[in-house]
Amino acid sequence: MPMSTTRIALILHYDGSAFNGWQVQPAGVPTVQTVLEQALSKIALHPVATIVAGRTDTGVHATAQVVHFDTTAKRPLSAWVRGVNAHLPSSVAVQAAYEVAPEFSARFDAYGRAYRYVLCNEAVRPVILAGKVGWAFRELSIDAMQQAAVCLVGKHDFSSFRASECQAKSPIKTMYSVNIHQHGNMVCFDFHANAFLHHMVRNLVGALVYVGYGKLSVADFQALQAACNRTLAPPTFMPDGLYLTGVDYPEHFGVPRAAIPSWLWGQST
Repeated sequence: MPMSTTRIALILHYDGSAFNGWQVQPAGVPTVQTVLEQALSKIALHPVATIVAGRTDTGVHATAQVVHFDTTAKRPLSAWVRGVNAHLPSSVAVQAAYEVAPEFSARFDAYGRAYRYVLCNEAVRPVILAGKVGWAFRELSIDAMQQAAVCLVGKHDFSSFRASECQAKSPIKTMYSVNIHQHGNMVCFDFHANAFLHHMVRNLVGALVYVGYGKLSVADFQALQAACNRTLAPPTFMPDGLYLTGVDYPEHFGVPRAAIPSWLWGQST
């Protein structure tokens, strides 16, 4: 008689600067998925394969990544947190575990994703926070960037902010909100959308920084978005300050959207 399986969902924190992105790569290349599946397999006592809400690139971090996996092992939920963490490097940690319905998909049931980009705005590069925040050495106008960001909200073609290698079927996404706020010399850009194109957040931040510098006017930014042409846009911004901070699921699945940690320069607005 075949053994019954249980589907488990996990919420993860990780430091992306320690890895070559999320997805498994050839042997010897460190990725978040590789170390997580190895740790899960040790607790399950069988090979475990994970499905993720959204793959992150090299250098991109997460405070609320969501994955699911199936297991025949009968373990308390605490084993999928403390037990798995005992086998993970210090750069990755499971924050919470939930038993979910067998039809739940971390990827396909997500109807929203949130990212925060943290930017250090001071004259000298932030040595202690290297790899954890982006950097802009000229003074930025928060008001100008927020005015420009207004045009991003709603359903739009985001081709001007899409990487050339993006494999998404459509460049049309719905942006629920964009908020830019400042904590001392740290500037936080919060983006919440139904989904994001490859490099979309980093490209948006790069263009908004140009607005903050005065290199682009608000009208220029609006025209750039309307042009749907990536070649007209500023360069892709560094990955260092980018964090996946939340994933939205229908309430009946019982996987809540995690709050942004207070140490990441304040809560979302």
